[in-house]
Amino acid sequence: MADHQEASVTLPSDPASVPAARKYVAEVLAEWGMPCDAEAADTVRLIVSELATNAVQHTLGQSPTFTVDLELERDERLRIGVTDSHPRHPKRLPAAVQQDNGRGMVIIRCLTAECGGRLSVAPTPEGGKTVWIVLPWAVASADGSNGGPVSAR
Repeated sequence: MADHQEASVTLPSDPASVPAARKYVAEVLAEWGMPCDAEAADTVRLIVSELATNAVQHTLGQSPTFTVDLELERDERLRIGVTDSHPRHPKRLPAAVQQDNGRGMVIIRCLTAECGGRLSVAPTPEGGKTVWIVLPWAVASADGSNGGPVSAR
């Protein structure tokens, strides 16, 4: 496999784009060798789903599109970035027990930490931001065992 692979898709900031982002990521991961049914693939899809939802819901109509970037470096590290054009950085919202939203960043942070990864937010030159998730990369081994991101070494 190449030392560095990249894939990217830009979608409208519309709720219908969230499942499209998940599907795109699943297809790219499969192309790069991660089985669709791997636990790691489920984790990455959930992270992307939460990030895409944030890009749609919390940009207050100021970001007509969002972009999902995937980078695989030397079969060691997967970088996932979701970029929108709204300058406000994501925040943990106070979520009441009965509230259905406000937990996205908590979910993303927990999943990322469980996988031995890290989260960062970087401003874009255009005034928006990219939320980056970096995860260790591992794929299911040839014997059929379920691989996935594992704790960082």
